[in-house]
Parts: sequence; structure tokens; C-alpha cells
Amino acid sequence: MLELDGSQEFDPAREEEFFAAVPERAGILLIEMREPRAHPHLVRTADLRRAAERLLRPSEPGSKRLNLREVAARIRYRLTGSKFEQTLALYQQARENFPDRYRDLLRLRPPALLKVNLRNEYPRCYVTRRLGADGGFYFGPFASRRSADVFSEGFLDLFKIRRCQIKIRRDPTFPGCIYSEMKMCLAPCFAGCTKQEYDVEVGRVLETLDTTGAALTANFEREREAASEALDFERAAALHKRLEKVSDALRGLPELARRIEDLDAVILQRAVQEKTIAVFPLHAGILGEPCFLNFTELSSQPRPVEAILREGLEPQINADKHRPNPGKEFESGAPDAANRESRPADYRTRYGLRTAPPELAEHLSLVTRWFYSKPREGEILFREDDWPYRRILRACGRLLAPDAPASGEAQNPSA
Repeated sequence: MLELDGSQEFDPAREEEFFAAVPERAGILLIEMREPRAHPHLVRTADLRRAAERLLRPSEPGSKRLNLREVAARIRYRLTGSKFEQTLALYQQARENFPDRYRDLLRLRPPALLKVNLRNEYPRCYVTRRLGADGGFYFGPFASRRSADVFSEGFLDLFKIRRCQIKIRRDPTFPGCIYSEMKMCLAPCFAGCTKQEYDVEVGRVLETLDTTGAALTANFEREREAASEALDFERAAALHKRLEKVSDALRGLPELARRIEDLDAVILQRAVQEKTIAVFPLHAGILGEPCFLNFTELSSQPRPVEAILREGLEPQINADKHRPNPGKEFESGAPDAANRESRPADYRTRYGLRTAPPELAEHLSLVTRWFYSKPREGEILFREDDWPYRRILRACGRLLAPDAPASGEAQNPSA
């Protein structure tokens, strides 16, 4: 937890000395009251001293601005080197001090996700903001519900799973919907396909999302090459058009969006100390405790920085949980249809979120708010088979460059 490591007792008789000791830096400010049962006042600000003076100096006659001079006992604060660190510190302190209303104070809203409800006998893929350990497949987060809707519309055009919300009864007399008439749905509603055929199609959807499109692209590319070698140029041209359609659908996929269980990354930010980088690990959508790399001190260490960074990251990550490389299932070279028919529809055991800590949606909201902000400060690097340590170190160098934008500037104080 990002603790409030600065503290000062407030004495109105020595206010000038008090205010002079408060740093003029960006950070989190907590004002504690004399009454033990009174709630503290928590703010984030671009200037701690200015915020303290606004709240604790004598108010002007007739002013309606909040003034805590008569009830404040002490202040506690933390300097922050970036907006991301400030937001995370504010969230942690608000959650600790206001457990019943911190979500409303911070305006935390669960991010938009794609969900495949695997508990349904005939699953469908749709946009949701509800996240829970219900065995569903969750993919995201997206910048907004609108952007998630736009992506899902193009993505689902590549497959033939249902988009309706009706209860599937497999009634041959049911007229179906427009998607079944356009041959864009297997139409399980009127028994247009078998259960096994529908499960195979759902498996393709899950596999494509799980590999962020790599599995589907690799399959079409392999089939196109096989058709070209067999001189079936008409089929090769058709497969090439399908590849272009896949590329168009995946072009709008943001880098942050992926299966929630695989959302492992590091967020790099400039810290308060000179020549220091704050490394925030993200494991399965949960933000871990940051580690701070002070390159002035590390330059005199006998061990390389990569080894020190590895010690800080590896204990927080379960290295055995990651999926194989994208497209690994298709290395045999057999046509995708044959592979799908030969392997069982086991997606309900292979996929699905079964553990979701209460803070998962909140941490995803914080990361989403930062990632899609413009301009975005800091850098993010994703973990695939292993951490990209060399890329992390190069990113640290970019952030510490003299011409890099300073963190914590131009921030408006807000509660």
C-alpha cells in the first residue's frame, strides 16, 4: 500500500511555520480531525501547500468555501511523482478511510468488457460492465461501452454464434431471426445445427479472443498457402478476402484488451525521487505493490538492474498459469476444421473466470482510466511468456531522459 509517509500537527498559533514545512509538490493530502469519530478529509492536489492553505487558513468573511481550521488536528500526506501513482494512492486511502462510499467518491465505474457466458447451454458474446467469478469468459477492458460495441459487431461477423437473448428451445417451427436468414448464425433456435457444431463455433470464438486473433489468422494463412500450393487459386483468393476481413475486425482491438486472467503487465512511471522509476506490476488485472528503481543507487550495485527487477516481479506472478504461444495448437498443419472436429468441446473447463477478488473490477477501472487517457504519462509493457526485461530497462531510460515530460504537472485539485 502507498502509505502517507508525511505528517504534521496543526497549530493555528504557528501556522506560518506549519505551512512553510508543507512541500509544494503534487500528492495526496489527508486532514484528520480533533474529534475521534469525525471523518477525515481526503484530497489529491498538484500543490500540497496550496491545498493546505486553502483548507486551513482563516476564511474570508462571507465565503462559502470549505474551511477546516477550527476542527483540524493534523495532516498526513504523500508526495507522488505521477498522476497514476496519485490516483492509486488516492484509491487506497479512500478505500481504507471511507469503506462504505469510496467508489462514489472516486467515481469508480467497472470498465466495459466482452463476456461469453459459458454457463448457458448455447453461449453468446456480449458487452457488459458486470464482472464476477461465474465461470464466464471475460475479455477487455475497452475505453468505453461504445468502443466495445463497435469492436464486437465487427468481430462477431467472423463467426456464427447467436446474438439474440431468447431462451433456446430448438423448435423447428421457430421462424428465426435476421442473422439466421443472412447465414450469419448457426440458428440453434430452430435446430439449424447440432449442439456439437455450435460448441465448435463457440470454441473458435474463445480461441480467437484468447490469442487476440493470432490463432484465427494463422489458420487462414495456412489454408491459403495450402490452396495456393494445390493451384486452387479461387479458394486462395477467397481465403485472402477472409484474412482481410479478420484484419479489419482486429484493427480496432486496443493493446490492453485481452483475457482478464492473462492481463499481466508492468506500468512504468517517474517517481518523486530523482532518477527513480516506479514499477507497478499488474497480474491478472490486479495491481500489485510497486517497486522503485533508483538508478543513482543501482549504478553502484554489484548486481545488474535486470536481476533486481526480476526479484521484484517474479514473486508476484505465477509462471505456470500462462497459455502456450499463440497458434501453437495449429502447428500440425492439418486443416482447422479437421482439428476442431477431432478435439472435444472442452471450452467450459479450459476457459472461464472462477476467482474474482472484490477489487478486480476497481483495479481494472483504474488501469483503464489511465491507459485510455490523453495524453498518457508513463509506459506499459505486457508479459507474454516472460517479462521483457530489456524493453523495461529501455523504457526506464526514455522516462528518465531530460526531455521527458514531467509527471504530476497541470493537475486540478479534486476530492
